[in-house]
Amino acid sequence: MSDIRVPSGKVALSTASVYPERTPDAFELAARLGYDGVEIMVGQDPVSQDVEVLERLRDHYEIPILAVHAPCLLVTQRVWGRDPWLKLRRAREAAERLGAQTVVVHPPFRWQRDYARDFERGLARMREETDVVFAVENMFPLRARGNEVVPYAPDWNPIDYDFPQVTLDLSHTAVSGSDAMEMATKLGDRLAHLHLADGVGTTNKDEHLVPGRGSQPCGPILERLAGNGYQGLVVLEINTRKAASRSERIEDLTEALAFARLHFAASSTAS
Repeated sequence: MSDIRVPSGKVALSTASVYPERTPDAFELAARLGYDGVEIMVGQDPVSQDVEVLERLRDHYEIPILAVHAPCLLVTQRVWGRDPWLKLRRAREAAERLGAQTVVVHPPFRWQRDYARDFERGLARMREETDVVFAVENMFPLRARGNEVVPYAPDWNPIDYDFPQVTLDLSHTAVSGSDAMEMATKLGDRLAHLHLADGVGTTNKDEHLVPGRGSQPCGPILERLAGNGYQGLVVLEINTRKAASRSERIEDLTEALAFARLHFAASSTAS
């Protein structure tokens, strides 16, 4: 007899994947290409910050918003104010209103001392106030002249800390030189969100290649998650800014989705 476990997780498109096109273009392309939904990267694009406009886009294209990525990047330090807790509260409120199940958040920067000191306890308090999941993302150290600099606190790697939900980013594992499969194994059920991308491990370069074009075990991780009945999100977060044309960008987004669908499929095991 075989036990067939079908993953209930969905495959979404990060709005960052269409840059330099804009947030509305991500909705249009996700709907056209057959993605299950979108993850909103809250950034410099005013549309990404406006919940009312996002609601209209969701309803117009009839494609759900499945996750919200809080504005944690250096270039988004002023988006939704400077207070990092205010950013997370606004991200949570946006997720609740938009029907998204997850807020993706990065570890604090080292210079955000008060925020970093209270990060684990603060997230625990916020989890008690909502059904939205806060999934802390793995980042990477920087290297210069043979030295390693970690700009995050408590660390760039959330695995050994008390975060019940984690985002595993496979472009970031390439930059950090981590064993992505080992990280996924250690996380177990704490792996609540996957940023699917690839990389070859170029120093200090976060490549976000189409999966299958780098050195990361994108396919094996998807197959393992499928076999385990993974219920989290798989989000294509790839870099298409060098696409020579819109048609080339669409080809990359189509290839990425096909890769995910191929490997993130039903798994059957003998019992």
